[in-house]
Parts: sequence; structure tokens; C-alpha cells
Amino acid sequence: MKTLTEAIWFIDTLAHVRVPGGATDGRLAIVEMVGPRGHMPPLHIHHREDEAFVVLEGELTVYVGNDTTSLPAGELAFAPKEVPHTFRVESGTARWLAVVSPAGFDRFVTAVGQPAEEAALPSDPVLPAPDEFAAICDAYGIELLGPPGTLPS
Repeated sequence: MKTLTEAIWFIDTLAHVRVPGGATDGRLAIVEMVGPRGHMPPLHIHHREDEAFVVLEGELTVYVGNDTTSLPAGELAFAPKEVPHTFRVESGTARWLAVVSPAGFDRFVTAVGQPAEEAALPSDPVLPAPDEFAAICDAYGIELLGPPGTLPS
């Protein structure tokens, strides 16, 4: 199986689609991500896919429903579809895999992000205008529940 290695600036992270959904007939996708300390996406729900976080380097805190889990390198957390979740990078940087089933998040990352000028974290966040971001989220079955920093209740 051929994987994509093009670097993508996705908000304030660096992403690589390692296993695109097209390589698995849409059953699975894997996106490798690197994020800076404090990176925290908005609280959200995936209506189409389950997501697992596999920490390769650094540490994440993952919030899934009422559960909070500290994940050092080598650990995994699972966020089932329809359950509010978010996470925060606790270490200086962290590198993790976002494993989703079925695929779709890989295309979301590409739709929101832009090709990276270098294989490094972006100096400024890369994010579409709010209305465009909301439309992309809607198109990929992702419901935003609050701004970054909002936790599940």
C-alpha cells in the first residue's frame, strides 16, 4: 500500500496522511500529527467515524465524554462517534496518530489545511474563514460544540 507523505499545515499542527481512506476502500485512515504545547481543538463530535489517538512522542490529555486520560508516548485513547471529545498537547510538542474508522478525517485535514511550505509546525495558524470552516466541518459530519478550551460536561 502506498501512503501519502505530503506535509499539511492543519490549524497549528503539521499533519501527514499516512494511510488515506482511498487505500482501504474507505474503511480506515491514519493521519500522523505533530502539535505544539497547548494545541487544543474545539470540543466536537464526529457523527461518522470513531477516532483513536496513539501517542508516539510527548504527552496528550484526552477528554472523551466524562473521562479524562493522560496519554504518554505508547498509550492510546478511543473516542467513539457521537461522543463529545477534545484533547490538549501537554508536552513541548507531541506526535500522535489519529486513526479513524471509517475514513473521512483524512480528507477533512486536507480540506481545512494547506500544503506545508516546510516539514515544520506553521509559524501562524492556518485556518479558513469561520463560515468556510463551519461548512467544511458540516460536510465531514463534525459538529463543533464550543471554542478551544471547552471541555465535555
